[in-house]
Amino acid sequence: MSVEETLERLRHLPYEDIGFAEVDHHRALRRGFPEVVLGEGKSSDQVVSIAERLAAQSDRLLITRVGADTYRAVKERLPDCRYHAEARAITLDRSRGSLRPGVVVMCAGTSDLPVAEEAAVTAELMGSQVDRVYDVGVAGIHRLLDKLETMRSAKALVVVAGMEGALPSVVAGLVAAPVVAVPTSVGYGASFGGLAPLLAMLNSCAGGVAVVNIDNGFGAGYLAAVINRQSQEGLRE
Repeated sequence: MSVEETLERLRHLPYEDIGFAEVDHHRALRRGFPEVVLGEGKSSDQVVSIAERLAAQSDRLLITRVGADTYRAVKERLPDCRYHAEARAITLDRSRGSLRPGVVVMCAGTSDLPVAEEAAVTAELMGSQVDRVYDVGVAGIHRLLDKLETMRSAKALVVVAGMEGALPSVVAGLVAAPVVAVPTSVGYGASFGGLAPLLAMLNSCAGGVAVVNIDNGFGAGYLAAVINRQSQEGLRE
């Protein structure tokens, strides 16, 4: 940006008070990506109001954990937004930037898809090209081994699993890139709503595994995209 454009941006308040929320308009300047809206627990009207204000000053928007009704309300005000039903996420992307390859999102079973897709959608909106490798849990290890070439081409991998949560540790033993492990609340009673896979991932015997919270696909996709961006910038330097 030019000095004049930078000063113009900085003249505006870093946040906007809209009564029930204080919208952070400088998040992208500090973090490289705009404020993300967690739709869960908010009314459709609240989500729409926040989304409108963010979209007025940013070319990208991400709203997580929302249903189709909220999407329809947002689309009335932002017609170019898109709904990702599996991920339960709304995105808006006016940046038209090219995607940098380097992120692989994996999940152990089909039941883990909503969390895996939340991660994939997040990473894509942040500028990463995402290769999806789904339903490759350790109960059928041959399925995973067939995807080795794709896995080893990644700069960062998001690995999603419920039940006993073994998949991230196995993947980390096969690749050189960082693995972001995501425990899900999928599983029978003794998985304790995701606590069992969370503890298994925290106790991984393979190095290079970072663990996010239960069902936190957004956090995992965000981290993977940041790793990928920094890796690409490092290669250019």
